[in-house]
Amino acid sequence: MPFLSRISLPSLQDGSYLQHIPSLSKGLHLTLKENVTFFVGENGSGKSTLLEGIAEQCGFALRGGNRNHNLNTGHRFEGYESPLARHLQLGWTPRRINEGFFMRAESFFNFASYIDELAIDNPRIFQAYGGRSLHEQSHGESFLSLFNNQFESGIYILDEPEAALSPARVLAFMSVIHELEQSGRAQFLIATHSPMLICYPGATIYQFDEDGVRETSYEDTEHFYLTKSFLDNPKLYLRHLMER
Repeated sequence: MPFLSRISLPSLQDGSYLQHIPSLSKGLHLTLKENVTFFVGENGSGKSTLLEGIAEQCGFALRGGNRNHNLNTGHRFEGYESPLARHLQLGWTPRRINEGFFMRAESFFNFASYIDELAIDNPRIFQAYGGRSLHEQSHGESFLSLFNNQFESGIYILDEPEAALSPARVLAFMSVIHELEQSGRAQFLIATHSPMLICYPGATIYQFDEDGVRETSYEDTEHFYLTKSFLDNPKLYLRHLMER
């Protein structure tokens, strides 16, 4: 059974920008049946906003990290709180989990800089990230160093983890997910645009769009369908785009 089994949100009429996000404004009730759940949808559909609210309720730093990295400082995260977190109700089975990690691709540079700052007083901290500064690794290497060295047990809330990964490394990341979730030690909530990642076997996929949030299959997502159609006949798509 997944640690986090239920995500509930009432209808939002608080006057904030949240009530203008169609997938969230009418409220939602999601049941998490598997240890791997994907949120898919267009940019601005509310996926990241929901992940952020869940991460704050878990006590994770909004710029990325675990409960030990709980100072939401630096750049746009200083003094920032998720406006959605106070509305969310989370159901845990059998108990609330505090271990895990929140990773957001857009602020990973800031997180890597934060680890460098901590390493000034404690260089051994790099041992938890592949033995050297994340800034000294390529973007994709640093992501995999995080996944391979920091992910052990708990709930992992990931916002576009594929952003720096090549297709081969997306497959390597799927292997990391498989090892942890099959052991029962970890649960993954992932917002993604990757048509490869959402093919992970047995995962639950929730589609975010103008009609709200609904469960779907990877074959029925636009990410998968459009990518497959393009790769089956790229000349047709490109000719249409260029002529238009």
